[in-house]
Amino acid sequence: MAAIVRQMLQKGPLHAHIIERFDDMSEQLQQAARHILEHPQEVALVSMRELARNAGVQPSTMTRLAKFLGFSRYDEFRGQHADVIRISAEGFAARAMQRDESATNGEGLAHRMLQSLSAQIARLCEPDTLSRLSRLADRLNSARRIYVLGLRSCHSVAWHFHYVMTLLGEKTVHLDGPAGTGGDALIRATPDDVLLAVSINPYSRYTLEVVEAAREKGMGVVAITDSEVSPLVTIAEHAVLFPTESHTFFHTLTPALAISEVLCGLLASHDRKAALEELKRVDSHLSSMNTYSASIPRRKI
Repeated sequence: MAAIVRQMLQKGPLHAHIIERFDDMSEQLQQAARHILEHPQEVALVSMRELARNAGVQPSTMTRLAKFLGFSRYDEFRGQHADVIRISAEGFAARAMQRDESATNGEGLAHRMLQSLSAQIARLCEPDTLSRLSRLADRLNSARRIYVLGLRSCHSVAWHFHYVMTLLGEKTVHLDGPAGTGGDALIRATPDDVLLAVSINPYSRYTLEVVEAAREKGMGVVAITDSEVSPLVTIAEHAVLFPTESHTFFHTLTPALAISEVLCGLLASHDRKAALEELKRVDSHLSSMNTYSASIPRRKI
């Protein structure tokens, strides 16, 4: 039931209307709209002031957003979300919004963070995301070469994907050169290649510039990003979305890393025999280089 409620909230007419009008909004309205797209249940479950505080805007911005979207007042806008929430008789969405304020110690925060991460990973199993993953993997598999780009916090996701893929051959190129030369690797890129871009809000300007350069060369573009109003969504052939909300000050990238691992697994499964041969070659090389130490017995104290 909880999944059904979430899908209806996220994919209903109002959701589509917000995305359609997003580019015409001011910066403050976009900030409010982005939060509502990512947390639609909050509109029905918390006050306008709390919703505005969570979005990092003034309450008046929520009123202006409602009017911008064609509602005469904020209550009408809120009412559309409340109508959908009411179909959940058991109150799954409401309970999901509740926070255990008594758990203020380290263990309490750790519990909330891990519980949230578990729920975010579970959301990746929804049919729409699984379908997106499959289509994106097929597109990557069809490419001659995959160029991978992720800057700032997203660097770890891009590097992880590239590292795992190097175990399967030489299909990926990580755009991570020193002294601002990362994009230089596109010199030899062709329309038979694909750029996999990873970015979250606030979106790196250089990432968008490299994406545009890839398009000018006729390359395909696919993305791992955080929102349907991410600038990468309008550019990419395929995009997989992941949640970034966290119980602390930084965005979580755990779901993005999970997506990276799934994509690597799907790509390896396209040609299991070839993947196995490459892995045997890697094992042989690492063994010859004494890359890993043998198991050392623990000393008794």
